[in-house]
Amino acid sequence: MAGVPDKAAGAFRTIGELSRDTGLPQHILRYWETRFPQLRPLQRAGNRRYYRPEDVALVERINRLLNHEGYTIRGVQKLLSDERKRPPASAPRAAAGPTDGVDLDTIRSVRDSLSDALADDSNPA
Repeated sequence: MAGVPDKAAGAFRTIGELSRDTGLPQHILRYWETRFPQLRPLQRAGNRRYYRPEDVALVERINRLLNHEGYTIRGVQKLLSDERKRPPASAPRAAAGPTDGVDLDTIRSVRDSLSDALADDSNPA
């Protein structure tokens, strides 16, 4: 469709638009929906698919992993599944305990060294 302006970044995309934008055939996009449970576009009357911006980003990521980085479908499934199970990096963590792999003696030693250095700086010679 020549002359049709691009949609806004947050607009939903049809499967045809997504296919055109990514260069992927529509049957591949439909196949990926069966293989990746994270990819769930909205479906309206007549099973017309509408891809949200996060769906578009996921399709682009799956495409990059499969077609450019050499992952298999099973490998991408595992990667996405593992990411889903892992807590987000911005989530607050519980207080660190002795089993978290933190060497408290090293931390205390560094703290004491810094404290001594600050005390030396504040006392003019």
